This record gives sequence, C-alpha cells and structure tokens, in this order.
Amino acid sequence: MKHLMLLGDEAVGQGVMDAGLSGIYAYPGTPSTEIMEYIQSSPLTKQSNIRCEWSANEKTALEAALGMSYAGQRTIACMKHVGLNVAADPFINAAITGVNGGLIIVVADDPSMHSSQNEQDSRFFGKFAMVPVLEPSDQQEAYDMAYTGFSLSEKYNIPVLLRLTTRLAHSRSGIKRSPVLKQKKLNLPADPTQFILLPAMARKKYKRLISQQSLFEYESSKSSFNKLIKGKNKNPGIIACGLAYNYLIENFEDHMSPYTVFKISQYPVSRVMMAEFLGLCREMLVLEEGYPLIEESLRGMMDDCRTVHGRMDGYLPRDGELNPDLVADAIGLPSRKIFKVPDIVRDRPPSLCKGCSHADVFSALNEAIEVYGKGRVFSDIGCYTLGAFPPYNAIYTCVDMGASVTMAKGAADAGLVPAVTVIGDSTFTHSGMTGLLDAVNDQSPVTIIISDNSTTAMTGGQKSSATGRLADICSGIGVEKDHIRTIIPLKKYHRENVIVLKEELGYHGVSVIIAQRECIQTAGKKKRAS
Repeated sequence: MKHLMLLGDEAVGQGVMDAGLSGIYAYPGTPSTEIMEYIQSSPLTKQSNIRCEWSANEKTALEAALGMSYAGQRTIACMKHVGLNVAADPFINAAITGVNGGLIIVVADDPSMHSSQNEQDSRFFGKFAMVPVLEPSDQQEAYDMAYTGFSLSEKYNIPVLLRLTTRLAHSRSGIKRSPVLKQKKLNLPADPTQFILLPAMARKKYKRLISQQSLFEYESSKSSFNKLIKGKNKNPGIIACGLAYNYLIENFEDHMSPYTVFKISQYPVSRVMMAEFLGLCREMLVLEEGYPLIEESLRGMMDDCRTVHGRMDGYLPRDGELNPDLVADAIGLPSRKIFKVPDIVRDRPPSLCKGCSHADVFSALNEAIEVYGKGRVFSDIGCYTLGAFPPYNAIYTCVDMGASVTMAKGAADAGLVPAVTVIGDSTFTHSGMTGLLDAVNDQSPVTIIISDNSTTAMTGGQKSSATGRLADICSGIGVEKDHIRTIIPLKKYHRENVIVLKEELGYHGVSVIIAQRECIQTAGKKKRAS
C-alpha cells in the first residue's frame, strides 16, 4: 500500500520500517507508546525479523539500541520526554562516541501535561548533546524524517533526535510511502576505539563533535524540511517551528500564509537562512510548541530596532500547547474558535477502573496505617497514582519513576517511621530496584508495597519486566525472605491483608509486600479473546 492513514506515532513506525529497521527498543510512555505497538503489529516485522520488545526502562532501551548500532544495523529508541531524562547518560555520551549503524532517538513531548509531570522541551536536550534534531510539522514529515533520518545519522556517524509532540503523535493524516529498503548487514566499527570513552579518547571524539556542528548546520540549510516562504506581509515575519507551522497555516484558505514565514523543522538552525529572514523583517513572531528556544536566542542577538514576540512577552501563553486559535490571536486575526469545547462536554476527573486491584490495596493500607497518622505514604507513576484522589486520599508524593522507594528511605532516615512506598510492578523494575538496594544496604525502616497487576497498565497493558519474578528479585537484592509477603488484593481478603500490613509496618527494617492480582482490563481482554 503506497498510501496510508496514520497517527504521527504510526507514521514514524512505518518510516523506520520502510528504511530498513532492524530493531526498536522502548519503554511505554504516552504519547510515544504507539510507535512500538504499531511496529509490533506490522506484517513487515515478522517478514523482516525486526527485533521489538519492551525494555525495562528508557536507559536500557537506548543502550541496547546503541549496541545494535555498534553492530552496524539501523535501530531506534523510543520514549516520552521525561524518559529522555532517564536515558540522558547514554544519550549525551552517544553523541561523543558517534554511531555505526543509523540511530534515531524518538522522543514524544507532552505540552500541557496531558499525562506527564512536566512539559519539558526535548529540543534543549538535542542542543545540549549537539546532535541534529528533526521536528515534523505533520504526519508526512514524521514519516519522511523517520525514513531519511538513518541516512543523516550514517552520513555523519551521529545519533539523530526526532521530536514529536502530543497533538501530532495522536492525530491522523494520510502519508505517502517510499520504497522499502533492505536491512543493513552486520558490520562492526572500522575504528575499534570508537565506543571507548576513556578520557584520552573522549577528548578527541568531543573535538570531532564540535567540528561537525557547521556540517549539521549546512544540512539544515539545504533540508527540504526548512523553508523560507516570502509573503506580502513582512511585519511581523513569522518563525514557525515543527507543528506550530500547521497551527499557522490552518488560519488561511488553501493553507497559504500572506506573511513571510521561516519554517524550521531541522536543527541546528541555519544561520544563513535566519540572516536572510531577519533581513526581510523588523518585527518577528516566534511560534514554537514547548519552550521559547528560538525566541530566547533571538532576543539575545536583536538590536533595539527589531522586535521579537512570542511566549516570553505574552503574545502567546508561556505554558501549554499552542493551537490555531492562539496563533490567530497572536497575529491579530479574528479567531474562529476551532478548539472551543462543546457545552455538552464536562470535565470528568480520572478514576481507577471498577474492580481495580489498586483500590483494594489502598483500602487495606488506609486502615492499617491509620494509627500512625497521615503523610507517610510515598507513591509513584502509574494507575495507582490516582490513590491521591478521593475516596482514597492515600498517597502524598509522585515525582518520577522509582522515586517512591528512595523518598520513603530518606523520610525514614529523617525519623518518619514507618515510611511506606506504593509502587507498581513495571515501575519497580524500571527504577525502583536500585532504591530498594539502598534501603537494604542501610537497613532503613521502610515498607515497600508493590501493587503487582502483571502489566504496564497505565499505558495500555504492555508487557511488564516484573511478571512472575518479583519475590525472587527482592530476595536477590537482599530483603529477608520472612519479610517478603504476598497478599491478594480482593475485598474478601481485606481483613487478612490489613493484618499483614500492620505486621510489616511494625517491623523496624526493610519489608516488601507484593499485592498480586492481574489488571482488571488485561484480564477482561484475555477472557474476551478466549
């Protein structure tokens, strides 16, 4: 099929498969999850034997992808924006080692925090690592960038960052496919020291990375993804980055803007193109989804005769997603209120599914801990984070993946005893295990409740690395076997579960309670499929 109707995530997945993908490594996280799921379900995956299994976390995913690149094959690592924080160590260092086979790191940012702790802008990470960044404005560009990104990566032996945002990742449009390429053959690096970052070698490689910056900028200057469109109106001239370009042209018939527009979808920004744009316009409006990366750099170089508008001076909101209405307001057009929510739609707070095992965990925990008082339960990122809301009001923290364990340890070290963690099975193997090791090493008085529903439920029921092995993992880390307890979170076992919780809350050491019952959603899917 030459033409497909795809989500932005799916367009990326199709693009890399058509370009000869050998492997994808990822950890599920909205809005990036559908990339892996699309590739897993594609007939091309089976035909070409593409490696595609969920990793324990984003760091391990990127390191595995780097290993496949070392072997000379094309690979991608996928994550959401906060997942790039987890993978920051290999990401920054991979820019210095460079790559062998093409490597694309796909990161989906979440402006407006639809399902995230923050709305950070991954373009800053790309600038920090000094790697090329691709930012599509629509689904066709998402496909094309995924398809051609490997060639850019291999041309300069550099990882390439492909940045999506929620609205593009989860909206659908038609794409035209390119010819399907064969996978690369096994081919080890020509330089046997390429991936060794001992200081003497790393210093040379870092100098090489710096010297490549002008080449990356040259690639941006000739990229078909960047365009200087000269319009009749030159004030303001508009800089539109990635998806923001789509928000701009949706305000005009035939998608033709009367303004002079510098469309930026590949970074680093070409100074030649920017200089030409600045020569045409005295007043500028910067449209970018996320942080004011371009606006901030322009403000630092403008003279008093030029004016820059954008997120920093109130022309656009400082936070949240852009949309065509906000862009229309910024350039003085009458807004059509495309994004007005119908009156019939009402906000509905999120809630646990009816019959969810987490609910029974919180009911038992609230009763068991009542004697100690509130504020002692540290939690994490997953469906169970909804335990912060009524009727449970059971948890008091949710910071980042795995932080529940180490925050409970720190609180216990400060004298808040008992301190309790509620963490999911997938989050525990993502980044909770190392915190448990710290607690074991210090024999901190913490009670770790692993609410084990045998899946990564919050993102749709993907495979969990923990399934069937939690007790063995905890024992291997050093938790005493007498204090690794398993309960079944069901109402009929409520009394027994409260007793177990009370016993372990009273223990002055590390204890783990595994509350084990399959997710109600995945159990239902299995039943319907049988």
